[in-house]
Order: sequence, then C-alpha cells, then structure tokens
Amino acid sequence: MHAVPGTPRALRRAAYAATVALLAAAVGCAPQPDTNASDKASESARETCAKGELNTETSGKLTIATDKPAYEPWFKDDDPASGEGFESAVAYAVAKQLGYDSADVVWQTVPFNKAFAPGEKTFDFDINQVSISDERKKAVDFSSGYYDVRQAVVALKHSKAAKATSIAGLKDVKLGAQVGTTSLAYINDVVRPRQDAAAFTKNDQAKSALKNGQVDAVVVDLPTAFYITAAEVTDARIVGQFENRGGTPEQFGLVLDKGSALTSCVTDAVDALREDGTLARIEKQWLSDAVGAPVLK
Repeated sequence: MHAVPGTPRALRRAAYAATVALLAAAVGCAPQPDTNASDKASESARETCAKGELNTETSGKLTIATDKPAYEPWFKDDDPASGEGFESAVAYAVAKQLGYDSADVVWQTVPFNKAFAPGEKTFDFDINQVSISDERKKAVDFSSGYYDVRQAVVALKHSKAAKATSIAGLKDVKLGAQVGTTSLAYINDVVRPRQDAAAFTKNDQAKSALKNGQVDAVVVDLPTAFYITAAEVTDARIVGQFENRGGTPEQFGLVLDKGSALTSCVTDAVDALREDGTLARIEKQWLSDAVGAPVLK
C-alpha cells in the first residue's frame, strides 16, 4: 500500500515495529503463558476488520478506484460517486458493510490495465469489471466474486459476423476487444480466428471500430453487450454468448494490493452481501435486461 511518513498508516506501522521489538525482548527474559492460537487469530481478525476503522490509505476514508470513462450499465452517466449503476451500487454496499458512510468514500481514477498490474496501489480496492484469474493473482489480491459474467459477441446487423451461429462461424471475421481483458482472451483462446484480433486501449475505441467497419464484431461482457446494442450502436446485435470455460463461472472481483491486510475484510463484506441477497437485488435493478442471448458452441 502507498503511504508516506506522517500518515496514520505510517505511524501505525512504526508503532507495530516497536511493539514487535519489545515483545522479542520480553520473550528472552520471561516465561510465556500458554495461549490459544485460534482465539488470537480470531481476535486479530476482529481488530483488523473493525467497522469504519480499517487500515486504509486515508484514515477514516475508503478509497475506491475505477477507470474513466465509467461505462453503463456499471456506472450511470460516467459518475462513480452517484451510487447508480451496478458497480457503483456494489461499491457503496461494500463500503457500508465495512462501516463507511457514503461521505467517507473517495473515488480515484485508475486505468483498467493499471489496476491489476504489479506495483504498490494508491487505492483500497478497485472495481472495474476485472475478472479474477490465477495470472492476475500473481500481482494483486482479489475479493471473492461479486458478479458471475459471460462474454458475448456484438456485430452490425447486416455484417457477416451477425450471421454466425457457432464459434466456427467467427473464425473468418475480424474480431476486436479491449486489451488485457478476458474478452480478448476468449477471441484468442476460444475462437482462434484466422485473422489476428484487434486490441484496443478502451472499449470506446472498440465500439468506434465496429461502427466504422474496421472490425466485424467485438467481444465484451454480456451486460455491456446489451447496453451497446440498446443505446450506443443501435444497428448492432448480440450474436451470442460464450459458455464458461472449464465449467467454472468467470467472476468479477474487487482488486486490492498484493498482500493487503484488507483483502479478508473486503471478501467477508462481499460474501455477506451475497448471502443476504443484496448483490442479487442490485443485479436485478441494474442488469435485469442482460439475461439472455444464444450460446455459441
């Protein structure tokens, strides 16, 4: 995590180091009482996840990151702080579960690829349709999944790609997707087209390429596909969706710094929201239209 001398986090680190040193000295000069390791671990977890008192980037605040523009239906009107849109609503629900009011949430802009790149983070967690993967876990931590997602193909209605009814029908068309995404991975690993896929820095660029005929189709997550065809590229249609690979659902997770002390707390918050039905209610409110599309096999 990012901190500079003089911040509450830095002071806590210094205090912790001093305490460790004192305890080490004490071990050498006095017998230690028997303790129950599991009780100590539970007590430590309760202290770490104390409501509204987490060891965050800024004391008393929760810093949440996402990309810009923040696309619908994940965010409303490119405004993460509105609480509207699926991911904005999830972010504030997690914050509340952790003990932070809406006024205590600070938003930060972080490009999609940078969110899960190696290196120290300046946010407490990032929410930006980032799929959990073993490869990404080498550089960052993830919470448990907050949304099960499938990838979908969007093409202009009168294009060759729009006529595809199977994965084989996509092999001879020009496909595109945002760089660093599972969407691009599905093109390369599942479709394996004869032409190299076009990789775009932003989804906006992919959509422009689709409109301009630079690509025959783009691959995006299913809710985004529904929004594109309903509001952004109205002469496009959803060709179909892919099955999950290996029988395991692809999930979006909150991204945290590698080894973050907050990971277990944030995971517990997401799990609680899933168990009490909050995630399902938010999904129904913001993603209810993104439920059906032909499956490409």
